Amino acid sequence: MTSTEPCRVALVSLGCPKNLVDSEKIAAHLAEAGCLVGAPMDEADVIVVNTCGFLSAARDESLEVITEALAYKQSGQARRVVVAGCLVNRDREALFAAAEGIDAVVGVNNRSQIAQAVLSEGRATLIGAAGDGVGDDRGRFRLTLPHTAYLRISEGCSRRCTFCTIPAIRGPFRSKPPQDVLAEARELAASGAIELNIIGQDTTNYGSDLAGETNLARLLREMDGIDGVAWIRLLYAYPMGFSDELVDVLAEAEHVAPYVDIPLQHIADGILKRMGRGVRRGGIETLLETLRRRVEGMTIRTTFIVGFPGEGEGEFEELLTFVETFRFDAVGVFEYSPEEGTAAVGLDGAVADEIKAERAQRLMLTQQAIAFEANAAAVGRRIDVLVDGEDNSGPCIARHIGQAPEIDSVCLLTEARPPGQITSGEVVDWLDYDLVVRPDVED
Repeated sequence: MTSTEPCRVALVSLGCPKNLVDSEKIAAHLAEAGCLVGAPMDEADVIVVNTCGFLSAARDESLEVITEALAYKQSGQARRVVVAGCLVNRDREALFAAAEGIDAVVGVNNRSQIAQAVLSEGRATLIGAAGDGVGDDRGRFRLTLPHTAYLRISEGCSRRCTFCTIPAIRGPFRSKPPQDVLAEARELAASGAIELNIIGQDTTNYGSDLAGETNLARLLREMDGIDGVAWIRLLYAYPMGFSDELVDVLAEAEHVAPYVDIPLQHIADGILKRMGRGVRRGGIETLLETLRRRVEGMTIRTTFIVGFPGEGEGEFEELLTFVETFRFDAVGVFEYSPEEGTAAVGLDGAVADEIKAERAQRLMLTQQAIAFEANAAAVGRRIDVLVDGEDNSGPCIARHIGQAPEIDSVCLLTEARPPGQITSGEVVDWLDYDLVVRPDVED
């Protein structure tokens, strides 16, 4: 790069959709500063790694990518390596030592300073206190498919789950002002996004810290009227935050999908108490039964943690039976990972790693059987699907309204259709977790 050439930046985004939104805003800030964003690592002047620091496996992945980036710097191909995101806020003091050669670190609340970190010389540490504001996500350089977007409505979390590092990394819960959320939703729709996936660390808590009567249900009702938006999908919904009004919106709003992602984490009361979840089995069952009863075509996705301290065979069998009985549409399973600084680290009753792995496999095999039975029963059904596009290695990929991007199964189309189009078709087969759909003949 000469003094007259723009800086070529490789941006690597790791972790969850919330981090992806940060990466999209980082890309916009860099573009505004005159950088060319999107270069591969082996052609970049500067490599920016936006990290995840939530779990040990995510931190390991982040460090692997940082090490790869540093190799390009050491070979003279890249001039600087900048590390941003959650890992910076979690391990701010240790990061420089853990990966020698990093030029700058940028915290989650300092993304507007990313250009300074990229274009300056020398070492830079740009880390503000967790919990300073929410951030304006408008004007992003979107990294998703043009027809789908993530819409963050809040930042941080004030729950005190004993296993979780998010409050320490992202700070306390803060709602984004509703006028800002709606303005961003309109901007995304105007840019071609017909699917909005609502995200935050605790979406059902939206509005609890704002004056007046603002809440998630009312926000979704206003969003439902935005021109061009076909599907609005709710993710990261804490089970305690569901009101009758919110259930009504899921049942009645034209464009709000009958879909919720509710991380339950466990079902045994003793484990829920140890986790600090603030909810008991009875409340969870009432919520799930209400959603299934009142919302037609309801899709419920959840996640569970196995091997939490104190989980004996009895508690695990209770969880396994619960999953068998309720028959969720999608389930994610995590083996408990003790995280430094969390209350769960001090709990007795640690579960051996091999038992965690065995329980995770048993739970996933149980859910696999449920998913395969549901797919077999879907053959012959007519559904609407949103086309994502042709996969490099196979058929055209689409998703029905009960399938969120990235985390859920997909529909495999027997004939290609244009990306961004919602089309009707018939389920003619299934392949593991995915459905095979024959789209209607085009006019």
